[in-house]
Amino acid sequence: MSLDLTIVPANHASCEDLGAVFGARGSAARCWCQRYKLAPKEAFKHFPAEERAHRLRMQTECGNPRAETTAGLVAYLDGEPVGWCAVEPRTHYPGLLRVYRTPWEGRDEDKEDDTVWAVTCVFTRAGYRGRGMSYALVRAAVAHARERGARALEGYPMVTEPGRKVSWDEIHVGTRKVFEAAGFREVSRPSKRRVVMRVDF
Repeated sequence: MSLDLTIVPANHASCEDLGAVFGARGSAARCWCQRYKLAPKEAFKHFPAEERAHRLRMQTECGNPRAETTAGLVAYLDGEPVGWCAVEPRTHYPGLLRVYRTPWEGRDEDKEDDTVWAVTCVFTRAGYRGRGMSYALVRAAVAHARERGARALEGYPMVTEPGRKVSWDEIHVGTRKVFEAAGFREVSRPSKRRVVMRVDF
């Protein structure tokens, strides 16, 4: 890993840099990290990519370093924007609260607890993958959440199997190894391929 890796709150990144991370093609350019942001009545397929991109710019407050809140982190390698990590209070993800069962299966959790934060996406641009960027982003997310008063931080990574290829569409939630390296522990396993991991502060 280059020593010239910098990770900043997304409001300290320009909107152009944020756009460069998500790109113009592929899954990231279609999603713009809105899958867990949309409420149940807001069907994902009904929102064009342009609207999703607009929403992410508003959520991150990109280009506004004075903003008090933001929706994630942006990674730079040698000054080039290369990675993204979505990290916010868990209550900021309507879809996560009401649509997806992963965080709640077999757990007695208060869904309205603002002090529990969540990492919902860890993404690295093509051409920069395989350099440990996800590890650095999740470690930075831990520090980011703690500094902003979180009581705990959760992630919902995939369990990868040796020899089995996982697409980037699936792995946007991160892998178990990445979260373990940042100090998370498993708290539940809602399915064979997904775990809930958590670090308490």
